[in-house]
Amino acid sequence: MTIYPQDRFALFIDGSNLFAAAKGLDFDIDYKRLLEYFSAQGRLIRAFYYTALMEDQEYSPIRPLVDWLDYNGYTMVTKPTKEFTDSTGRRKIKGNMDIELAVDMMEMAENIDHAVVFSGDGDFRRLIEAVQRKGLRVSVVSTMRSKPPMIADELRRQADVFIELMDIIDDIRRVPGGDDRHDTSGGGPQVEEFDPKVEIA
Repeated sequence: MTIYPQDRFALFIDGSNLFAAAKGLDFDIDYKRLLEYFSAQGRLIRAFYYTALMEDQEYSPIRPLVDWLDYNGYTMVTKPTKEFTDSTGRRKIKGNMDIELAVDMMEMAENIDHAVVFSGDGDFRRLIEAVQRKGLRVSVVSTMRSKPPMIADELRRQADVFIELMDIIDDIRRVPGGDDRHDTSGGGPQVEEFDPKVEIA
């Protein structure tokens, strides 16, 4: 970890990508512990969490998590998914949050020293390059140890620091033994997050 104590920094969490990475490593994230862990590294200015919501559903499985994060120190950035049928007749869901994350990072660039991106998506390589030219250091949090690896090689190469999820798992994982599915005093409801990477366009 190369966040210096005097660093002003922000977290940019691609919710679906982090969920998929944790699932690939077979653990659940405790979002309270995650925030505490990174807050202790330097001067945390903001923790953004990005996710798409299926608004047309009577009950969204991710809604309890979104509400918990919103009340517990995270800045939530959401938008409704859009459903469509492709040329082969397959039902697909559009819920990509890349633009929102990119806009927020560019806007925050003048107010922070370090950006921590929770994603393995290679589409962010150019974004990272752009904010590095503004003087930011960028760490990327993902994993190479899942099958297949969640981190795109070009993104890992562009980042100043690559943080392997497995290396910090003991600091951010949900501790076994307690079911806080409805206990918002814990690390967030344990839900199966909607993963827009499945059939996303």
